[in-house]
Amino acid sequence: MLDELLQQVRACRLCEPELPLGANPIIQASKSASLLIIGQAPGTRVHETSIPWNDPSGNRLREWLDLDSETFYDASKVAIMPMGLCYPGKGNSGDLPPRKECAPQWHKSILDQLPNVGMTLLIGQYAQNYYLSNKPKTLTETVQQWHRWAPRYLPLPHPSPRNTLWLRKNPWFEDEVVPFIREYVHNHLKQHNRQ
Repeated sequence: MLDELLQQVRACRLCEPELPLGANPIIQASKSASLLIIGQAPGTRVHETSIPWNDPSGNRLREWLDLDSETFYDASKVAIMPMGLCYPGKGNSGDLPPRKECAPQWHKSILDQLPNVGMTLLIGQYAQNYYLSNKPKTLTETVQQWHRWAPRYLPLPHPSPRNTLWLRKNPWFEDEVVPFIREYVHNHLKQHNRQ
């Protein structure tokens, strides 16, 4: 069932006329995955390689999680589903927001096929706005209040190099939140390996 669904997702051309580089839905999933990462949308490098988080943002995310590439790209352990599955194009200050069609079209169907997910990382405001109710207005306040949703959901800033200044201004994130994520993820993956 999930395999068929993933084939449908990867064949999706719903908003292709609006995509400057054409459709190339990027997703990684398996029924056994225990960690789900919901980010924004692929960038150009990810679009070109069809490998999620295959860029400097992904390097920082793997560092936060303390995961090597082999584990990170093991779909049986880690599922990756952005808010917008295709590269949306360039805007005035970076990439455009994720296309709004993707999440309503695909997310629920995919989530229904991921019964073992114990933690979902919501990276950036688009994922947080979609999945968290009664959240504060700013990303900083939302991430500061991560205890409210953990461990089911964990709101994170985007690991983009553009957010280096935010990380410098908010050292509590790497002091408090990152160690919690690492411990939770590693404990979950140990349980996964024992099954």
